Amino acid sequence: MEVKKKKTVFVEGAIMPEFIANSIAKHQTKTSIGAHDIFLGQVRADEIANKTAQAITYSAHTEMAEAKFHEIREATFEKFELTCMHIYHSLGTVKAGEICLFVFVSAPHRKVVFDAIEFLVENIKKEVPIFGKEVFEDNTHVWKENT
Repeated sequence: MEVKKKKTVFVEGAIMPEFIANSIAKHQTKTSIGAHDIFLGQVRADEIANKTAQAITYSAHTEMAEAKFHEIREATFEKFELTCMHIYHSLGTVKAGEICLFVFVSAPHRKVVFDAIEFLVENIKKEVPIFGKEVFEDNTHVWKENT
């Protein structure tokens, strides 16, 4: 099996809607694709101890996290018959309501994209060393726990 080149996953700040739209539009010429599925992770305005989160500041050991993303990506391609896959995650500050995770998969048929997207997102949340600090209106912060 050919080893695929490692892709850069991290982007600085929020993932903009225009970026997502352009990613989708680029697939119109790939006529062997019959289905796409997209997961968009959005920062919530969680309320903790009577304070509302305004943003999350994401950090990571990028080299270790990129290696884990690559491992998950390769495992997903082995497990599912996908045509292509794109994963992007924010670093830095992302405000409530903005997108922090964009996962996009394509395949000849629909069932596989649904299963693949769930597999990908669950493994990203469980295995990738990304850390989020919720930032509140009074500028206090608390480490976010993945659930």
